Amino acid sequence: HWVFCHSSFTLAIAVVSVADIASGQLIEAQPPKKIDVITNSIGMKLASIPAGKFMMGSPVSEKEREAQETLHEVVIAKSFLMGAYEVTQKEYTTVMGPENHSVFRTGQGGSPEHPMEAVEWNQAAEFCKRLSNRPEEKTASRKYRLPTEAEWEYACRAGTTAPFSLGDLLTSKQANFNGKYPYGGADKGPYLRQTAKVGSYAPNAFGLYDMHGNVAEWCADWYDPNYYQDSPNENPLGPPLGATADDFGNFYLVVRGGSWVDDARALRSANRQRAMHRNRYQTIGFRVVCVMPAGNP
Repeated sequence: HWVFCHSSFTLAIAVVSVADIASGQLIEAQPPKKIDVITNSIGMKLASIPAGKFMMGSPVSEKEREAQETLHEVVIAKSFLMGAYEVTQKEYTTVMGPENHSVFRTGQGGSPEHPMEAVEWNQAAEFCKRLSNRPEEKTASRKYRLPTEAEWEYACRAGTTAPFSLGDLLTSKQANFNGKYPYGGADKGPYLRQTAKVGSYAPNAFGLYDMHGNVAEWCADWYDPNYYQDSPNENPLGPPLGATADDFGNFYLVVRGGSWVDDARALRSANRQRAMHRNRYQTIGFRVVCVMPAGNP
């Protein structure tokens, strides 16, 4: 059995510090008055996420939280671009080739505009690499990667502190999950039993769709249930090594957001999940982060 080695994985993230932002300008994350969105060479929409700080994790008063969600302040010191939608099947096959191994593809309840799922972490990382190497993207100096867990939660919350970016309650009329199990006293709702087209539900204040539900999303970080207890507060990249392994010594990676099959509690902004990098799950897809050189919008 192949053991995934972290040393072979290079996270393409710039090393930044709070000094990169003028003194006094680093504030609590606030939704922008106008959301800046660019469209890249394959038609992917990317929303601009401002720099700022936020409380990562959940307060002890949050219902159905887990102990590993230790509340702590995190600084995201530079703005970045993030896919407004989960990577679609159309986008994935445009970059990776015509084979579509999604469970919910055309003819199976899905379409090119449904999220790409049943995709390994390695394939998601390779998608980012290939997209970065497309001539049009290189000309525009756009480099793509998976989001860190901290970036993901920061972008998901979009300046909010409630269990969801939508508030204290969640019904499946607001996001795609098992509507039999809503959160916070919300009414029961439909259960689609599969993915929905990306953007079928309202976005958060940063202009990001489906951060709660539809498909859960791969992050760049190794999974460590205790990482929050001593993680750096500025641009945390996750632990240097995996902390939780399967029976064969393979380590888990972080998954966020919950999926179409989950109860609402798994869709909470702070909820942490894990998955094995070389497995394909019909509940897991991904979205990209795009990093641009200093001076670019």
